[in-house]
Amino acid sequence: MIKKVLLAALVISFASCTSELDSEKKASKDFVKYVNPMIGTSKMGHVYPGATAPFGMVQLSPQTNFEVMFIDGKYNPKTYEYCAGYQYKDATIIGFAHTNFSGTGHSDLGDFLVMPTTGKLVLDPIETKEGTKGFYSKFSHKNETAQAGYYKVDLEDYKIKAELTTTERVGFHQYTFPKSSESHILLDLVYNVYQHDNKNVWTFLRVENDSTVTGYRQTKGWARTKKIFFAIKFSKPFKSYGHKKYDKITYNGFYGRFNEEKNFPEMAGKDIRAYFNFDTKEGEKIKMKFALSSVSSAGAMKNLEAEIPHWDFNKTKAETQQKWNDELSKIEVETIEESQKETFYTALYHTMLSPILYEDVDGKYRGLDQNIHESKGFTNYTIFSLWDTYRALHPLFNIIQQERNNDMIKSMLAHQEQSVHHMLPIWSHYANENWCMIGYHATSVIADAIVKKVGDFDKNRALKAAVATANVRYFDGIGDYLDYKYVPDDKSHSSVSKTLEYAYDDWTIAQIAKSVNNTKTENTFLERSEYYNNVFNPKNGYMSPRLSDGTFRKNFDPLDTHGQGFIEGNAWNYGLYVPHQLDKMVKMMGGKEKFSQHLDSLFTMEIDDKFIDQHEDITRDGIIGNYVHGNEPGHHIPYLYNWTGKAYKTQARVRMIMDTMYGTGVDGLCGNDDAGQMSAWYIFSSLGFYPVIPGSDRYALGSPNVKKAILNLENGKTLVISTKNQSKENVYVSKLTINGKEINRNYILHKEIMNGGEFVFTMSNQPKI
Repeated sequence: MIKKVLLAALVISFASCTSELDSEKKASKDFVKYVNPMIGTSKMGHVYPGATAPFGMVQLSPQTNFEVMFIDGKYNPKTYEYCAGYQYKDATIIGFAHTNFSGTGHSDLGDFLVMPTTGKLVLDPIETKEGTKGFYSKFSHKNETAQAGYYKVDLEDYKIKAELTTTERVGFHQYTFPKSSESHILLDLVYNVYQHDNKNVWTFLRVENDSTVTGYRQTKGWARTKKIFFAIKFSKPFKSYGHKKYDKITYNGFYGRFNEEKNFPEMAGKDIRAYFNFDTKEGEKIKMKFALSSVSSAGAMKNLEAEIPHWDFNKTKAETQQKWNDELSKIEVETIEESQKETFYTALYHTMLSPILYEDVDGKYRGLDQNIHESKGFTNYTIFSLWDTYRALHPLFNIIQQERNNDMIKSMLAHQEQSVHHMLPIWSHYANENWCMIGYHATSVIADAIVKKVGDFDKNRALKAAVATANVRYFDGIGDYLDYKYVPDDKSHSSVSKTLEYAYDDWTIAQIAKSVNNTKTENTFLERSEYYNNVFNPKNGYMSPRLSDGTFRKNFDPLDTHGQGFIEGNAWNYGLYVPHQLDKMVKMMGGKEKFSQHLDSLFTMEIDDKFIDQHEDITRDGIIGNYVHGNEPGHHIPYLYNWTGKAYKTQARVRMIMDTMYGTGVDGLCGNDDAGQMSAWYIFSSLGFYPVIPGSDRYALGSPNVKKAILNLENGKTLVISTKNQSKENVYVSKLTINGKEINRNYILHKEIMNGGEFVFTMSNQPKI
């Protein structure tokens, strides 16, 4: 008996040591050090460099300046430079906001700007009405640190060191002050990203005690009705506080009997800036926890107490950075050059900034109907930039974020149930549909997950939601699409793009119907998926705008990106969008040889500035010939040589794009990251394959630029991608084996990835023709 006890003790001791060793081994893999949040912070990438947890609700980031959205009633294009709140070229910081978009083509958010200052109290960010300096501070990039989950900067004007970290729902500020009897922490509730005079609807604050503040703000921007509640706790009691209103007060009831501006514990108005005053010693740290909720200030307080119940800033930083290490370790890579590892892990980091968690710790969230719901059996997410992200981001999630993608689809289905239009999300955020861009691409996300056997959502419910969405006649030309079997150009803008996108989405709905053996619905949507044929003009060889009388529009220029039936593209590039029937498209456009020549021309021709000068989203930085990598509609194009019998050209193009369109500088993204899509393209392409047809189980082969990659899959299996003879010059694939068996096809299957094992690419400097 004694021997058995001793043996059991030894086994437990050994297991404990093994567990500790495994834990140490896992912790020793520091992927965070390869992440550089500054990549893409120039005008091209529009990402923010601040602190956030993976998929976190709080994106706590510096705001360097702003441009008002309208000047004399006209749109100010300079406002677009600040769609993520931060521009690397700037030398000033006006504060730290708790919500930000990562590289989107339009914008919103910038909620709850916080700024620590010293000296005379100033409440205007740039310039006071007397013409004196606002509360901004100069800063230097030399004294700025940005990491996954952490941001630090010296505010030179105030000799304050600002440090930021977060959990999913709480921002954690740590400000190191100089000695001063005039230290302040400002809360600017006027500021917004994409600010206009009527964006703020209402703001309300309560000073609960000398270190706790709660409240909410409602805005009217891209999200038409956006309410965010907050709860703040300071590590030190403030000695006094107050606020200033910047809106015209038309009626204030009997509040006129109070001096509301100083030490009055209620603050309410349209435009408010509040302040909290402290005495500080030299080097004294004042910490602030700032929690968000879509439900209530009580919900925000629950989030705060659950996620950061202590005042240990470094503990929270370490825990959040470990969360990032856990997520980034899902793909472990070795690269030819160290800089490629920085590019890779920063791209992988960008794919995990959105969609974001959108519920409190108790599962409650604000729904599209503006009522409070409770998630049951899923975690609710928001920020669905679907015109961008269905292409590669969600397919990437179907490999490395399966559980989250399942929850995201359930969130989309909840959105559809709450929608008065009975539609799945188009481009949605913060309990709002903003209707941006075209198509109904949630259907693609759903179909891709079903085909790849990801998730446990109700497929029949998903089909019902998809069919309802595709038949809302008053949405963006769908009624005409159903009546004419194409979108007539004289009845709707971007008519060709819409026809092509709807046809593809209809094919994805057919795949959903097939999965539940609903043959009638499958056939209906397969028929609709052929409608792209009706906008192909055989006389000029292009997808072309067609009028309601059946004729094609005259004076059509296939190079022009404005007013020619396309959105953010032209007939040369966007016209190649028939992902579900690529063989038919190639035949339609003259066959394999002619189509291959068209692709060659696309990459080598010159395009005049006049064809792109009306598009903020398309700049020279993201263009190769007439191929626009800086915008999403063409992301599949480099892989189309696989359908012409010239796969080696795909291999060369893909490697060239990875080398020239991505890098480690602030201009390391050649266009908007668009909520992770630009980065997801890079991740897939680096691994050697790409989901050209979301909704199918096939990935087109390309040319990996990694030496080795290990994919640690959620099913417990491991896929190793190895390369032989890898180098900058060896861009061609001479052989591919999967678990020792040579593959003589230009695609791989999803199950081959998820089964684990080893892919071995043998690389060469000579094409395999």
